[in-house]
Amino acid sequence: MFRPSISIVTQQDLADDPEMKLSNATEPNLKPFMDRGGKLIIEHGWSDGTAVPMQTVNYFESVVSTMGQKAVETFLRLYMVPGMSHSGAPGLPGVPTGPGLNRFRALQRWVEAGEPPGPIVATKYKIEGDPASGVARTRPLCPYPQVALYKGSGSIDSATNFSCRTQ
Repeated sequence: MFRPSISIVTQQDLADDPEMKLSNATEPNLKPFMDRGGKLIIEHGWSDGTAVPMQTVNYFESVVSTMGQKAVETFLRLYMVPGMSHSGAPGLPGVPTGPGLNRFRALQRWVEAGEPPGPIVATKYKIEGDPASGVARTRPLCPYPQVALYKGSGSIDSATNFSCRTQ
């Protein structure tokens, strides 16, 4: 009599498979990268339907747990972007969808001038991707675990009326 066998392979099993090591992005010990002076900005959209946003948050927290908060602050930032879906594609209407070149400039300043990135301003244009159309809204993107909170006065369309805080 034939009895089918069932085996369950978890995501972690696949990540730990020696043949998968080249594409394994779950290693929380980034000390070799840090020791070589590496700087890393990770961004992920909260509206990403392709890659689960909480997996990125969990990965970041595993790096902090493995290496310690002080070490991580010297080389790594995570920005969770409200309204952004996969690969920076527009998400919710009216929500800034990504920092564009601002994240590159922030990384460049960190590497070249030793200036760690804080909030990065994301801009939503009246016509998506067209700066000439005018600014519809700006928001600060805060280094995780901080989030942008409205200060209680001023336009909700201006990043200056928000502050980054841990909830």
